[in-house]
Amino acid sequence: MAVRPSPDRHVKDDYPWWLVALVTIGIVLAAVIVANDIYAQVFRTVVNGVGITVFVTLVAFVLATVLGLGICLLGMADSQVLRQIARFYIEIIRGIPILVLLFYVAFVGAPALVAGYNFLISPLVTSGVAEPILVRDLSLMWRAIIALTVGYSSFIAEIFRAGFQSVDLGQIEAAKALGLSRYRRFRSVVFPQAIRVIFPPLSNDFVSMVKDSSLVSVLGVADITQMGKVYAAGSFRFFETYSIVTYIYLILTIGLSLALRRTERWMKSR
Repeated sequence: MAVRPSPDRHVKDDYPWWLVALVTIGIVLAAVIVANDIYAQVFRTVVNGVGITVFVTLVAFVLATVLGLGICLLGMADSQVLRQIARFYIEIIRGIPILVLLFYVAFVGAPALVAGYNFLISPLVTSGVAEPILVRDLSLMWRAIIALTVGYSSFIAEIFRAGFQSVDLGQIEAAKALGLSRYRRFRSVVFPQAIRVIFPPLSNDFVSMVKDSSLVSVLGVADITQMGKVYAAGSFRFFETYSIVTYIYLILTIGLSLALRRTERWMKSR
């Protein structure tokens, strides 16, 4: 009777021809950009938005991870009230599209936040110690970062919850029997095992945020997509412009995916 190889062994021995094809296409496109003046000009214009895209993604993802972890721990608290508050937040935020959340935070949440801040410091304003802030003082880029943070925090909270609940309950009970505090149990027993379950979907969310950061262009934030929109609107070279925009996003997302996949394999080997 023939023995069928395991799926893991098959994937391990599978040569990444798809990566060879992608690298080849990338080299050909890079040569076209260097040789063609129009593509070179588009690339020089669009690439100016890479810094904003990277900044928005990194800051929003770090804040979303911290907020998501806090919401997850709130949802695992002993108090039923705290658990219900966490579940209410997760269900509400997950039901709102990111684009709608961007508009809501930018044009509803930001004015409300500024009004609340000015109300709190009104005694200081009256005494001349502080100055009230205006809505325009809160830049559109930071409004976009806040929206992405809120939007992704609900998904990240569920990722953390699934990871923490994947740890065997017997190990937690054994840690309790050894007299470890709740913090020590979390740091020494739960988190080291849960991170192997958490990391793959968390890294996928990171790559997704790189792509969803393109939505901030609707607020006029000068990211890759916005720079492409402005150039295409002025030159009417839509094919060349959006081909370059696609090319840059593929470089960012595929390169990041490969790095995260290598990190995941390293974690499994340990």
